[in-house]
Amino acid sequence: MIRIGTRGSALARWQAEHVKARLEAVGHEVSLRVITTTGDRVLGARLETVGGKGAFLKEIEEAMLVGEVDLAVHSLKDVPTTLPAGLTLCAVLERADARDALLSSGPPLAQLPGGSTIGTTSLRRQSQLRALRPDLKPLDLRGNVDTRIRRLREGRYDAIVLAMAGLVRLGRAGEVTEVLDPRRFIPAPGQGAIALECRADDDRVRGLVVSLDHAPTARAVRAERAFLAALGGGCNLPLGALAVEGVKGLELVGFVGRPDGSRIVRGETTGSDPDEVGRALAEELRRRGAQEVLRP
Repeated sequence: MIRIGTRGSALARWQAEHVKARLEAVGHEVSLRVITTTGDRVLGARLETVGGKGAFLKEIEEAMLVGEVDLAVHSLKDVPTTLPAGLTLCAVLERADARDALLSSGPPLAQLPGGSTIGTTSLRRQSQLRALRPDLKPLDLRGNVDTRIRRLREGRYDAIVLAMAGLVRLGRAGEVTEVLDPRRFIPAPGQGAIALECRADDDRVRGLVVSLDHAPTARAVRAERAFLAALGGGCNLPLGALAVEGVKGLELVGFVGRPDGSRIVRGETTGSDPDEVGRALAEELRRRGAQEVLRP
């Protein structure tokens, strides 16, 4: 038996059920346990005030550490670069669409009327939106995918930005107005990838899930997370990164920006070693002023 801990949102359940089905297909017995996290309970505050995106992992990780569950299934973009002692990422599944998507009442991003409100709590998205369209008004929007789309349809926002992968997984890709160019609107590190986390000393579970690991995806997200770690390591920075395999190795594009979009520093680099590629791009952006941009 492999006991999987998961959040209760529709997307989290989809991801956990997907992993469960993959493991059952190769003969393993799997059960799911839904765990409510701090991030699920505290909806009236910004994530930075309740532990950042790690607030969506805390209670699941605590359940793993005391042996109540064996495996956690996460959206990798929500996983900090530093894990609690005793835990490790044991597999990364093949990545889905890494891009962001705009849902609106009709117009694409370039044609939204000035003053339009766009729902997103992500500082990364807010920074890029303000840089591309300083005449728009990004507003905080928390909640699961269904909640965010419902608030758009109710007219509370003129548009919202969500991860394309989640919309595809929930069968809602047909509601997308525009898929945003990932070189102009850079995704979060790890976006579109599902990561599995377990106890570092649990050789049994690590051996059972190794077949789910997708090496090309693991290489790409390792470069993105190395870039993130080199620039601070949190998930709450106005920062994005995307790596793809090219003819000369991993091609990594990344940016850091001020939350108000008043300054964006972006760059790209290529190399063979994921960690070196991520650190090299971070160093390049530092030389061009990234630390000043990120300073509170």
